Amino acid sequence: MPALPKGKNAVLAKHDDDVVIVSALRTPITKAKKGGLAQACPEELLGNAIKGVLAQSKLDPKLVEDVAVGNVLPPGGGATVARMGALWAGLPNTTAVNTLNRQCSSGLATCNQIANQIAMGQIDIGIGAGVESMTMGYGAGVMPEKMSDTVMENEEAADCLMPMGITSENVAKQFGVSREKQDKFAAESYAKAVAAQKAGKFKSEIVTVTYRDDEGNERSISSDDGIREGVTAESLAKLKPAFDKNGSTHAGNASQISDGAAAVLLARRSVAKKLGLPIIGKFVTAAAVGVAPNVMGIGPAFAIPKVLELTGLSKDDIEIYEINEAFASQAVYSVEKLGLDPKKVNPVGGAIAMGHPLGCTGARQIATALAQAKREKQQLIVTSMCVGSGMGMASVIVSEQ
Repeated sequence: MPALPKGKNAVLAKHDDDVVIVSALRTPITKAKKGGLAQACPEELLGNAIKGVLAQSKLDPKLVEDVAVGNVLPPGGGATVARMGALWAGLPNTTAVNTLNRQCSSGLATCNQIANQIAMGQIDIGIGAGVESMTMGYGAGVMPEKMSDTVMENEEAADCLMPMGITSENVAKQFGVSREKQDKFAAESYAKAVAAQKAGKFKSEIVTVTYRDDEGNERSISSDDGIREGVTAESLAKLKPAFDKNGSTHAGNASQISDGAAAVLLARRSVAKKLGLPIIGKFVTAAAVGVAPNVMGIGPAFAIPKVLELTGLSKDDIEIYEINEAFASQAVYSVEKLGLDPKKVNPVGGAIAMGHPLGCTGARQIATALAQAKREKQQLIVTSMCVGSGMGMASVIVSEQ
């Protein structure tokens, strides 16, 4: 396995053994329960994303050796659903499939898994993907009926069961992130997403999903439906806290519960060149870290420095930061803690405005960031997110478009 490149010039350099991104696409992200994809099954969402990257790359499906699918909520980890979606998308039964659950970073963890398999010489071409139908998987039955009393005697173990909204409140209180800052950040997320949608910026990264609804009618969904115009810090200030009557986290400054899927087609550079495949980026590396479960949202503030250290890059080298907006509290904290330029963070909005289908988001961020980098002729990207139960994950990606 080649040594990891260190420093900006080394990271940008091109070598035949690089892991490159051939295609990165996503479905629309729509509101759970009442959005455009609420009646679409997760295997359809995943299958459409995989179909999209295969069609865009013009790759023979038989050459895809492995598919890893991030999935958080479905029974059985979604293993059967993932296999069904891959086969329906046109991949042969000789293509292996697995599902992976690292909570909100699942879609990034799958891309990292496939990239590592390519780097180790185990495969030449694979797909890292993620899917979540929070319409069908979110809510009752997600948690086990019985937990060990013995294990629960460990305070941090017990904290793993803490509702995400309470962890958001903990971050806000412990690190002094005011309600005003959170609402301002959330309003800006909406404003950026509205502007991007109106300008048609999301079209190049979205695959239209066509399916039959519960009444047997064919529906085609081609755009996100959670993005709302006219949201301001002033309008958000009127909303009541959702988790603590004296708190600051509410429906308007937290990520939306959503449905969606994304897929990233990766290959060894030498193989991509031999096959004449498009190369739109390079997957450099990723890093996952642990943090205290009761403030799980701070994960990006620790994962990003680790991945920058691995690559020898400085925070100022990075041109785009895609940081998942699980809650405004933790996103604001992470940006301020690291001293990032706010203009570089989520330039077309984030999960507060667009939605956060748990298993999908990590792969979705890659598709969104690469599309933005192409428009702005930028190269260095970091994606990151906090992770339920107390973790963070981040990646470094180079755009080559």
